[in-house]
Amino acid sequence: MPSIQCIVVTPEKTALETTADFIALPLADGEMGIGENHAPVIGRLGYGEMRIVSGGQTERLYVDGGFVQIADNVVSILTGKAIPPGDIDVDQAEKQLEEASKAVAPTDELAAIKTRNIEQARNQIRTAKRFAN
Repeated sequence: MPSIQCIVVTPEKTALETTADFIALPLADGEMGIGENHAPVIGRLGYGEMRIVSGGQTERLYVDGGFVQIADNVVSILTGKAIPPGDIDVDQAEKQLEEASKAVAPTDELAAIKTRNIEQARNQIRTAKRFAN
């Protein structure tokens, strides 16, 4: 029986509220696996695929940065976007990648924005293509 409560919230809505046996998240510095009775954690999400395993079934979402809190078998995720891989607009992501790659970044702040935009687009494309029908 699934024992982890998982809540994914975006600015627009609660994108997902479910129970799970296991959750894998992209963090800013690598992937984190979360099982029952995981130690309390607050972390910064990266860009990429989130996997929610429940009863042998796996649900996937692309998450677009944000934060995760883990406490008392509850995983709370705040993210800018939570998109099923099949709903990602690959053409739009490829256009974003091309534009970001060409962007001039004369300051550290603009360079950080350029890097973020490239990472977002690459991870959207990777997630969508991995699960394309």
